[in-house]
Amino acid sequence: MADTKKKSIKNTKKKSSLVYGKKEVEFLETLLNTPSPTGFEYTGQQVWMDYIRPYVDDIIVDTYGTAVWVINPDAEYKVVIEAHCDEISRFVNYITDNGLIHVIRNGWSDHLVAPSQRVHIHTEEDGIVDGVFGRPAIHTRGWSRSTKDETTPEVKNITIDVWAKDKKEVQKMGIEIGNPITYDAPFMELNDKYFVARALDNRAGGFMIAQVARLLKKNKKKLDFWLYIVNSVQEEIGLRWAKMIAERIQPDVAIITDVRHDTTTPMIDKTVEWESKCGEWPMLTVGPAVQNNLLRYVKKIAKKTKIDHQMWAASSYTGTDTDAFAYSNAGVASVLISLPLRYMHTTVEMVDKHDVSQTIRLMYETVCGLKNGQDFRYLK
Repeated sequence: MADTKKKSIKNTKKKSSLVYGKKEVEFLETLLNTPSPTGFEYTGQQVWMDYIRPYVDDIIVDTYGTAVWVINPDAEYKVVIEAHCDEISRFVNYITDNGLIHVIRNGWSDHLVAPSQRVHIHTEEDGIVDGVFGRPAIHTRGWSRSTKDETTPEVKNITIDVWAKDKKEVQKMGIEIGNPITYDAPFMELNDKYFVARALDNRAGGFMIAQVARLLKKNKKKLDFWLYIVNSVQEEIGLRWAKMIAERIQPDVAIITDVRHDTTTPMIDKTVEWESKCGEWPMLTVGPAVQNNLLRYVKKIAKKTKIDHQMWAASSYTGTDTDAFAYSNAGVASVLISLPLRYMHTTVEMVDKHDVSQTIRLMYETVCGLKNGQDFRYLK
């Protein structure tokens, strides 16, 4: 009989190059497994806040759930490192007489991914109700060898089944219109090389900025400026709360982290999406929202600390919270440090462990190298 014991492909990168250990990965797993749908991020935010609390001096929270941890408060010069914490999801939109649930998007959810997925419906009083996005068997969908006629999954024809006989039974479960729905897709480490989960976009970012705070505390770094560590809500529906928190704290410099597509998988046009790859280090962005002198500074830090990087050219906007910070107040010097990611907005988003480590390093070294009052203006 063949050996059925799982074998892992060992990471070609040295494990000593990682700036986090088992305890930190356990935090990442808890963070990713905790639902945080747009507009309902508070449960995931509590996990994040509890973890980072020992490493910071103060906290700010706002009405809608953005959490801001502060190091060296009351300094005049203000620096932000920021990620967003919300995940794409769906809402219960309609319950049929025979007990099936139709949905609408909350964020840019991909209906092609939904069929045959397990889901959690988050009710107000009865907790989580399990369900599945059903998919009729191929034999019943009009497909044949001669015509190859196939029904494509669309928002109007994907439904959740909670095994209820009718609408009343669904309602007795506590399910009502507007309940958020997340996928049951837990965290895993793939072949000792990748992290895989839903919502690595962008709770990987929340993990990374928390590690910057941890390293500053561990290494007893004394900053001569005010550092805000911001985990924003509602990015997936238009950068909503980054705009609000930027107005509230009015920073001088913003260092944003998010994810960016790995373009080496099928069906992606590199001439449009550029060429980027997991395992090839963090990505830096050129574009109108990115302040070029700040970008040059980050590149200089990367070269000095031997942290390699990839480049991405954004067009009119980055589509990340960078845009919100850059164009806030009277203009904020902003830069985007991205983590390469495969299969964005699916249940199997994937990032390279080494890339995570080096993105943390680059943000940490960037913060440590900043000087109080550092002026990034083009014209003086």
